[in-house]
Amino acid sequence: MPSGAYAGNAASGEPVKIGLITNEGGQAISQPETREAAEAATAYANANLGGIAGRPIELVVCKTQEEPTAARNCANQMVEQNLPAVVVTSTGLGSIINPIITGAGIPYATALGGSPAEIMSENSFVWTAGSNTSQAMAAYGKEQGWNTAVAYSIDSPAATGSLERMGGPAFRANGMEFELITIPFGSPDATPQVSAGLDKDPQGVLVYGESTVCTSVLKALSTLGSTAQPISPQTCAAPEVVSAVGPAAVEDMKIFSSGDSVSDNPESVLFREIMAEYAPDTSTEGFAVTGYQSMLGFVRAVEGLNGEVTKETVGDALRNAKDVPLP
Repeated sequence: MPSGAYAGNAASGEPVKIGLITNEGGQAISQPETREAAEAATAYANANLGGIAGRPIELVVCKTQEEPTAARNCANQMVEQNLPAVVVTSTGLGSIINPIITGAGIPYATALGGSPAEIMSENSFVWTAGSNTSQAMAAYGKEQGWNTAVAYSIDSPAATGSLERMGGPAFRANGMEFELITIPFGSPDATPQVSAGLDKDPQGVLVYGESTVCTSVLKALSTLGSTAQPISPQTCAAPEVVSAVGPAAVEDMKIFSSGDSVSDNPESVLFREIMAEYAPDTSTEGFAVTGYQSMLGFVRAVEGLNGEVTKETVGDALRNAKDVPLP
């Protein structure tokens, strides 16, 4: 277990309000598990790590619905409340949210950064390669000797934008042809789209989307007898997907994730223990780990903060953080 994991240093005094923006409530994409995991990490930090500067963290939650207008409203709400920091669990709309938050001098913290704004803004802090996992996928494809890769993605700007900006260029830079095919939200049968992609004779197929898209694409790949290597973020490893498609359909699938949620690594064990204690009804096998990483990474990074908690002192603490273990 990480040193001091259960220090029993309970926070006390007046709560510190920290913004939490989640990709939740939308028709196409909704991942409440990221909020639930962030709330679990917060409860753990308040009970064991002294919250922030010894004071308990109180989350101010706003759900973007992965829709531009709602995302902009969430960012503006955080600015209006002049919060000392905003943690984002996961979003494809960072190009909208981040400039509003950081432009007000508020630190923006997340485990996943999928837009140039999130990666390059002065007040933006990103813990992992995040949405750039498509670049790791491209490197893997090159190692495997692929000539062609096809991406089947939920038809959402948040997902397709990342693949168009980073995924496609990464695969092409690694010497592969790349084709992006969109799947409408809620499609029970993606066979026509999957069949069109397989006409390209790909050696690898990327599956991007929430559980419905993962299920429909993986079923179609199995039905059509595809021999291409399926790869995906951890959303397609969710229990409901595996249950729906059967073990054979996912047996050869490679998962690219910013977090290890299944091994005996002490950080992985701690994640499962915290979730079991503070969010027992939330699955740890899907995208929950990103909300946990975003929130606990933030708490660990500002561990040395004492005294007044403001956007300036939080920003200084984050900029000065070194050798912080990644949750």
